[in-house]
Formats: sequence, C-alpha cells, structure tokens
Amino acid sequence: MMNASPAPQEIFLLKLGEVVLKGQNRQSFEDKLLANVRRRVKNCGSFQCSLRQSTIYVEPQSDDCDMEAAWTACRQVFGIAAVARAVPCEKTVPAIVETARAYLGGAFAAAKSFKVESKRADKTFPMNSIQLSQAVGGDLAELFPNVAVDVHSPDLTVFVEIREKYAYVHAPSVPGAGGLPIGMGGRAVSLLSGGIDSPVSSWMMARRGVELEMVHFVSPPYTSQQAQDKVLELARLLTAWTGRLLVHIVPFTEIQEEIRRNCPEEYFTLIMRRFMMRIAEAIAKKANAGALVTGESLGQVASQTMLALGVTEDVTTLPVLRPLIGMDKVEIIRMSRDIGVFDTSILPYEDCCTVFTPRHPATRPRLEDVRKAEAALDVDALVQKALSGETWVRVKSTDAPRIG
Repeated sequence: MMNASPAPQEIFLLKLGEVVLKGQNRQSFEDKLLANVRRRVKNCGSFQCSLRQSTIYVEPQSDDCDMEAAWTACRQVFGIAAVARAVPCEKTVPAIVETARAYLGGAFAAAKSFKVESKRADKTFPMNSIQLSQAVGGDLAELFPNVAVDVHSPDLTVFVEIREKYAYVHAPSVPGAGGLPIGMGGRAVSLLSGGIDSPVSSWMMARRGVELEMVHFVSPPYTSQQAQDKVLELARLLTAWTGRLLVHIVPFTEIQEEIRRNCPEEYFTLIMRRFMMRIAEAIAKKANAGALVTGESLGQVASQTMLALGVTEDVTTLPVLRPLIGMDKVEIIRMSRDIGVFDTSILPYEDCCTVFTPRHPATRPRLEDVRKAEAALDVDALVQKALSGETWVRVKSTDAPRIG
C-alpha cells in the first residue's frame, strides 16, 4: 500500500471550443481568448495562464488564490468548451496512480465502478493510450478493491492526459460557456430593458464574440429610480459573462409624451421603437459599433410581427441582430434562469416600454401610414434633445447590487 502524501496542487484545464476550427486567423482568436481568461481570473489571485495544444492551463501561484471563484470565472469565459479540475504529476505510472489515489480518493469511496481513460498528446511517451489505461487501472483496482472495473458505464472515470511537461489526472470535465472569445465578433449596442428578453439576447450575442455597450431608456416620473437600478443590476449580472459593460441611459419622457399628444394610439409603440432605434444608432456610431441588438421574438407581441419589425428597423442603416427571433417564451425563460438573470428580470418595476401602451396596437402596420403619423413630430429635434441628456454608467461584476 502506498504511503499517504499531501494533497496535490490543483489546476484548471480549459479546453478550447469553436476556436480550434479557425484557419489562418486561429492565432488571433487564441490570443484574445487567453487574454480574456487572464483578465477574468485576475481578481481571484495570482494565476499563471498559458495555452498549449488547444488547452489553457490556469495554475495558482500562491496559496491564497480563491480557487472556487476562479473556477466559476473560467466556466463563464466565452470560447471555452469544457473545464476540468486537474492535478499535474510526473509522467510515470507510479506517479499517476499515486496522484489519482490522493486526488480522487473521495470519488472512489463513493463509486461502485470505475475506468481509466488516457490521452497521449506527448507521442514520445513509451506507452500508448490503451496500455497506459490498463496499467493505471490495474494498480488503482488493487488500491480500491471494493470498486469494480467497468469500461462501459462506470460510476467514475479517471482521466489521464500525457502532455509535454507533465501528466494530468482529473475527473470528468464540465461544460464551459462555449461560443467565441468576446472581442472577435465586432462591437454592437444592445437595447436593454428591465424585462426577461433583452438580457438573454445580449448574452447570446456576447457568446458569439460580440463586445457590447448597452442603452437603456428612462421615462421619469413614469418610471422609477428602482426601475433604472434594476436594469443596472441586470447589466452587472451579465458582466460575469461579458466583463465590464458601459450602460448609456437616455431620457425618453418628452418623446413619449409628444407621441401620445400627436400620434394615433395604435402606432404609439411602433413610433416609440423607431425613436429608440434612431437614438441607439447614434450611440452605436459614436462607439464604433457595427450593429444593434434587440430582444424581439417573432409574434411575441403586436410590435414584433413581421410587418411591425420592418417598420421599426426602417429608420436605421445598421444591421439589427435579433438572436431570440425564433424562440418561444419558455425557451427564453429557461435561458434567463441558466445565465442567472431571471430573478432580477421579474422584479415588479416598470420600464418605459410599458408607458402609454395602446389598447389596440396595430399588428399589420403599413410603413407609409406610420411615417405619415410620425410626420406630426419634430423627429430630429427630439432625438437630439434626448441624446443631449444621455448619461452613462460603467458596470463591473464587483459592483455592489444597486436594488433596494
């Protein structure tokens, strides 16, 4: 029986996802992904992050590193397909067996069966993957005689990876965030309300590598400070995935009141959204952003029919990205829960989208009719006045929650 040894030093192995499919520009994707990982674990302590053979190694450099916080952060980095806790050791069978015993002893105690699965990235290692699995598995079977070997459906799989410097022992990996590294998909401005849809649509575009700035419209006294704080809290929750976010806050009261005074009621929401698109486009151009992002889903409400969406985007020359367009509400709510924003999204603070909602909104609007109704307004002056009142807040994940 082997002697007990101190618990080995744990590291994280981050397996690259879609990035490995890139061609000549793969290096730029890898560089961005590695930089994003380093930035995300920086607040968790001193970590060395390096990329070798389609894997990012995240290694603590001091005993005071917050490993749990770093683990969570690594799982929320877009571009990472899977994350595993692992322990390095010498590239010998006895060292691998002892590391597995010390590191996975608790898992063996809870299991009734196990198998060893090996990968040999270092082709100079004298044993192939099958031979290594058999050798390590045989020794572990002697160490844990109450745990049967089962190569088909084991309770526990011990993973062994032979790489250039060390062998690595780990239990099964868990899914990462997937997608592409933020910063590789361009920049966009996302319209962020206090509802369920827009935080999910923002997350989905960030997952495609898009760097986001957010714009939120406020209508005091019809909307409260609590409603604004709710949106800033949603942005803060999203920063766990996106990194820090800039939220542009635009006063919208005068525009909505002018629409109510001068336009037919059935077009209130459509004309309001046309103003939002104009303002968001102006902010996007200042931010060098190439697209707008909305949380619209086809047919979900009257302003999201196919004709209504065409009327809304008529006023912008930028692409309007609608990642939720084919999803139903059940799917959107499930994603909202999964990414951690649902409980905040359903807090009962109204946003400006619910102000002056028409009783009978137009579901089959004609563009020429909406343009004619809108002609009663001094559109340019209203847009410029709203932009002159714009403020912004930079939100980061370490900010204290603002809702009270």
